[in-house]
Amino acid sequence: MKEAIHIKYLIANEQDASWGLTINTVGYQHIMAGTSYPPGNHPTRYLFSTQKGRVLDEYQLLYLSRGKGCFTSLNCKPTEIRAGHFFLLYPGEWHNYEPLKECGWDEYWIGFSGVNMNNRIQNGFFNKSKPIFNVGINEEIVHLYKQAIHIAQEQEPGFQQMLAGIVNYLLGLAYSRDKLNALEDLQVANQINQAKIIMLDSYTENVNLESIATQLNMSYSWFRRVFKQYTGFSPSQYVQELRLQRSKDLLTHTSKSIKEIAYNSGFENSDYFCTAFRRKTGSTPTMYRDFTRGKHL
Repeated sequence: MKEAIHIKYLIANEQDASWGLTINTVGYQHIMAGTSYPPGNHPTRYLFSTQKGRVLDEYQLLYLSRGKGCFTSLNCKPTEIRAGHFFLLYPGEWHNYEPLKECGWDEYWIGFSGVNMNNRIQNGFFNKSKPIFNVGINEEIVHLYKQAIHIAQEQEPGFQQMLAGIVNYLLGLAYSRDKLNALEDLQVANQINQAKIIMLDSYTENVNLESIATQLNMSYSWFRRVFKQYTGFSPSQYVQELRLQRSKDLLTHTSKSIKEIAYNSGFENSDYFCTAFRRKTGSTPTMYRDFTRGKHL
């Protein structure tokens, strides 16, 4: 795909907006070495000067499949971007980017708006200070952008929802693979997996988290940080989750007393177990047992 493709001003009605994500533009550009950027055929609505930068009223997720250049924004200092990088533009935020003159680049983009993305920002999945995602050169990603271009060209019934699905998948890839790559760069992925195995083998006992960090040749503060980055839980929260999952299984499939279940799941006492269980599930252990055994009917 060498010919530039710009699909702009995609129509979205109120029902489309209620889906949570609407797509405004999708496209591709091949920027040859030595040529000016952006090229003259760039859509007027999205045109910008690399001398002044630009502010958009939508999100855009761009992917480079060839070449390299530079990106900067209000919350991100000038940073090299290259083939295998996503970069995310935020509505209302000044940004600027361009390929190196000596190599150019191939760029794919898709622009979108909606409450689903706003919620992801609010919940910390994406951050304006970290708009670049290293996912590697990936044929699947290129295929998804090409598929989005095709769907946008055809505009069959439900095309907005199909495009929203592609955007959600691309965002998931950006988040997941960049997170995994960062962990692999730190050479801790295997250590964290080992920690999870140790916790799984010992969570019904008095787990010494500092001892686990020592076994992994990590300081405890660093262990806590990367463990949460990898799992979404602090080490102590992860152990608590294992204990709660064990207690749910025992409540549903055994006739053990609440005190026995608390002990067999690794809790210090039944009072603490009941408090933690209710805080997590919104019900008492007894209520949960009755519900999962159909006694609420």
